[in-house]
Amino acid sequence: MSMVSNTVSGAKGATKLTPNQIRGFWAAWGGWTLDGMDSFIYALVLVPALRELLPRSGVAATPANIGYYGGLLFALFLIGWGFAFLWGPIADRFGRVRTLMLTILCYSLFTFFGAFAMQVWHLGVFRLIAGIGIGGEWTLGGTFVAEEWPEDRRKTGAGWMHTGYYFGFFIAALANYTIGAHYGWRAMFILGGLPALLLAFIRYGVTEPERWKNRMRQLGERWSASRAFLALFSPEYRRRTIINSSLLMISMVGLWAGSVYVPSSVTQLAANNGFTQVQGARLASYATMLLSVGTILGCIITPKLAETFGRRAALGLFFVLMFISIAVGFGYFFYLQTNALYWFMGSLFFLGVGGANFAMYTLWLPEQYRTECRASAFAFATSVGRFIAAGATFLVGAGVSHYQTIGKPVALTSLAFLVGLLLLPLAEETRGKTLPS
Repeated sequence: MSMVSNTVSGAKGATKLTPNQIRGFWAAWGGWTLDGMDSFIYALVLVPALRELLPRSGVAATPANIGYYGGLLFALFLIGWGFAFLWGPIADRFGRVRTLMLTILCYSLFTFFGAFAMQVWHLGVFRLIAGIGIGGEWTLGGTFVAEEWPEDRRKTGAGWMHTGYYFGFFIAALANYTIGAHYGWRAMFILGGLPALLLAFIRYGVTEPERWKNRMRQLGERWSASRAFLALFSPEYRRRTIINSSLLMISMVGLWAGSVYVPSSVTQLAANNGFTQVQGARLASYATMLLSVGTILGCIITPKLAETFGRRAALGLFFVLMFISIAVGFGYFFYLQTNALYWFMGSLFFLGVGGANFAMYTLWLPEQYRTECRASAFAFATSVGRFIAAGATFLVGAGVSHYQTIGKPVALTSLAFLVGLLLLPLAEETRGKTLPS
């Protein structure tokens, strides 16, 4: 944490940050941390929650049904995240900070409600609405840091901000190891309601970026949320909007299909090796922590990679790593006759590093659009692909149910990254360019 503090508060030779820039960073980082915790709580409690809720819903809690309904509920969560593109135009018209508070309230409240689900469909509805809030926080936190931080520190800020999401994974794993293992899955959802406490800090400590306020003064009342959204499909931006959305869809299909099944995979391998249910839950927590450490390190090196090799090449490196780690981890190590658990867990570190490809978008997307439609572009690109990712995640769950195995259906999602490598040359390269006004 001291490294983060030093990076945020000042670095030798870099522009000194103002109090609002520092507070705003911590608000964005904290929101993204709690987003990550909230998102991964479901993956960690998937098995125990469905073991209880499926029988109450008239469905046998078999491994096949748990895989099927687990994929279905996660697909609903991604559909909710897909609708998060609606936050972008609101933020472009009414402000980044105001809209950020609304997104945090949305996902906190409906994660908390998950603790009181009595049937599977209850949990599905709560996760759907929580997803709408979670998707908006990434957009608004990333946009705020890009616009508020000085140009010489903006890229570093983007990389560090994105580490928050995976610190959230780590917190969720630690909470599952302590609270979840002793008090059950409902306590984990109650914990997921805590982000609402961040609202007071944001409300009284952070103001809107001057860049956005100045631009709104120039445009006046004629600028609207609908105009901000429609600007994404103008001749100037249409191609990059389509390419950015496609690249993010590929990242979502691969990473989410892989990471959401990590705890279940480790739990299954642990059971095969004679570990108890409690030991399996703790091993799943260790695996999540390992995944998180890898991604945090990847986020830290992302700005350096982007500046050294360019945005497209850096994202390509992450895509190659994701392809290899998912294909080998789930397609080969998962099925080893001896030491499968340990080889599989070892591969998770590299899966985690590859997962930092999302930090590239936090750095790269704001560089491609002007202030008046930047949040709309960020929100659309990071959200709309989740509708397709939701379908892919559902298909993975159906594949798990049909083949009675987790490994092979998840391993097939690695092929999406090969498609991404073919698309990258069509993307807009912004290395060496300043943030558009």
